[in-house]
Parts: sequence; structure tokens; C-alpha cells
Amino acid sequence: MNAEIIAVGSELLLGQIVNSNARFLSQQLAGLGINVFFHTVVGDNSDRLRSAIEIAEKRSNLIIFTGGLGPTKDDLTKETIARHLGKSLVMDQEALESIELFFKKTQRVMTDNNRKQALVLEGSQILPNHHGMAPGMMTVNENCTYILLPGPPKEMEPMFLKFGIAALSKQVKTDEKIVSRVLRFFGIGEAALETEIVDLIDQQTNPTIAPLAADGECTLRLTAKHQDLQTAQLMLDEVESKINSRVGQFLYGYNQTSLVAELMSVLKDKQLTIAAAESLTGGLFQQQLTSFPGVSSVYKGGIVCYTNEVKKNVLKVNPETIEKHGVVSHECARELAENVSSLLEADIGISFTGVAGPDELEGKPVGTVYIGIATRGKQTVVQKLELGGTREANRTRSVKYGCYYLLRQLQESQ
Repeated sequence: MNAEIIAVGSELLLGQIVNSNARFLSQQLAGLGINVFFHTVVGDNSDRLRSAIEIAEKRSNLIIFTGGLGPTKDDLTKETIARHLGKSLVMDQEALESIELFFKKTQRVMTDNNRKQALVLEGSQILPNHHGMAPGMMTVNENCTYILLPGPPKEMEPMFLKFGIAALSKQVKTDEKIVSRVLRFFGIGEAALETEIVDLIDQQTNPTIAPLAADGECTLRLTAKHQDLQTAQLMLDEVESKINSRVGQFLYGYNQTSLVAELMSVLKDKQLTIAAAESLTGGLFQQQLTSFPGVSSVYKGGIVCYTNEVKKNVLKVNPETIEKHGVVSHECARELAENVSSLLEADIGISFTGVAGPDELEGKPVGTVYIGIATRGKQTVVQKLELGGTREANRTRSVKYGCYYLLRQLQESQ
């Protein structure tokens, strides 16, 4: 199957919301071995939507629509598709009863236009909506499959995962098993990663290798197809082995993990506790760490030491250190890491100090960052970064580098 995703909604064109649905669906379809060649965004206009459908039908045999299934007049996706395909809209009684029950439970008056959400394409397969009102649907016309999904991600994502994938699997006529594996890299740029494995990419047939860069990281999605599931896994193992022989030192995890998730896992396994002193990152490291359940077993606490007074009075950084070397320095990062570890009685202290931007600080350029890691019984390590990105990018990448350096240190000590 070759797929096209059409997102419907003027709010997308106006930049009021981000089209995260297309990203989610592309990732899911790739795992099913379905090619996504086009993303289209159309406003709430029936003529333009119909034109987009006609174009999509010439180049794709699977078209997935998101949005435009609601109760208001500008929600016109299924009406437009019905006219285009020459199909009627019929009332889905189960969906209507679900909508009526919602209004009854919430003690709200149900206006007549809410009944519109229960209308579906005649003869279509219904995709129930357990997180909202409007059901999704799938219909086949000649050589093209059409899937209509709601716009809100909290409705669309669980609907597609629970019902859409199963419905699509019946449409994909193949005995082949499709297996995907995502390799996650940090500390190497997209261009450098591709250079190291360009011959493998050029020679790819099955398995395929798809590079992707995002948020300072790089990923490779490996996808293998074979009638035997175990053989497909072995094919992925072989390709991964070739990749790791060249860039394995930058590989930190697989699939949907993250640097902070991997760090959290290692800290738990080793039964180590951690405390943080954050200046330029302003608590971002601690926010990400504490997003995981069970973090209290490893996280002692932390201090956001944005001002020099907090660094000196709370974290006990020697005033002479700041006077002589400045707060953006190797020496200050070392003391911050060591002192927060001691004050909070943690096995590990990590510190972040630097210049987020947009202006220089202490004569040091934007993107200059020092990360201190003090581990009980070991010599404190301080890493210097020269990032030079935007303020937010510098903060985000600093946290990722902190996780990466600490993760590598803990793994090397195994």
C-alpha cells in the first residue's frame, strides 16, 4: 500500500495547532510496512478538500483523513467524501446512543447538531470512539481504501491503535511478517551517521534503513519483511550488527525509549540515588526525571541555583571560585555537583551551568555549558559543551548531554 494522510482543518493552516497526527500515523504505518509518500493539509472548505482527494487518488491507494468529523458546519470531511464517492450518510445507532449517554451523564443539554457526529458512510466499517463522540470509519471504493479519523489526538491515537491497525491489516494482502526496530543514537550528527553507513543505506533492499534526526538525536528505523517472524528478526540482527561495528559507541537505546528513560533504568538497576544542581537548565533535568513513576527510589532532590547568591549561600560554592573563574566554569560545575551530592546525601550529584542565551555571560559565548558529575568514591568529571543554538535548544540539549554522559559513565563501570 502507498498511503497519503490528509489533515482537515483551517486551524492547521493558520498555525494555531501542530499537525502531530500526521507524524503519529506515519510512524504507525511504517511499522505496518505501508509507504507514506504525501502529507496534505486542507482547510475547512469542501471544494478544496474534494480537489485534494482527487489528487490523492491518482497517487495513493490508501488515504487517511484526520479531522472534520465534529458537530459544527465547518466539520465537513465525511459529507465531502460521501458526495465524492456517491455514498449516503446513515445514522450509526451505537454511536448515537453513546453520544446521548455522554450528555445524560454530564447533565448537559444535547443540541440537535450533535446527532451529526453519529453519521457514517453507508457500508463502511465503524471504528468506535472510546475517548470522544464521533466514530471513525473505513470504506473501500474500487482500488482505494479511505479511513476517516477524528482530529483530536487523544481520540485519534487510541482509535487507530485499537481498531485502525486491525482493519488495515486485513487490507494488506501479504503473508509477509513486517518487523521494525528503531536504533537511537546520541553524540553523533545526522550527516556524520549517514556518512559512516552510507554504503549500507545505498545497498538496502530488505531490511530497509531509514535515517531520521530529531531534537539533537538521530534514529535509524530498520524494517524487515519475511514470511517467518524469527527469520525477520535475524535479518534485523545482522544489519544492526554491521551498523554497530561502525557507530555502536553512539547507540543508547531502542524504539520509543529516551536518554532520561535509559538513565532512570540504570539508576534503578544499580540502586543509586541522584541529586541535581541546575543553573541554565532551570529545573528541566529534574522535571524530565520526575516524569517517571517510581522515581522516588533514585531521586533525592535538587536545587535550581539560577543566581550567584543561591550558588554561594545554598550550595556553598566558594565565593573565590566564582570571583576567580566565574559561574560558567569547570571549577563552578565541579563544586555544584559535589556539594549538591553531599547536601542531599545522594550517590551522584549532577550540575548544569552555562550560557543559554541570547546574550553572552562572563565573556563566554552563547552555548557554552559545563556539566559536572560527582559520583561517590570516584573523581568528579566535568564536561564542556559548545552548543551555540537557540536558548531553548541549548537548555534541552544540555539535559540530554547530561543524561548521556552519566549513562555512559555508569555503563562503563559495570
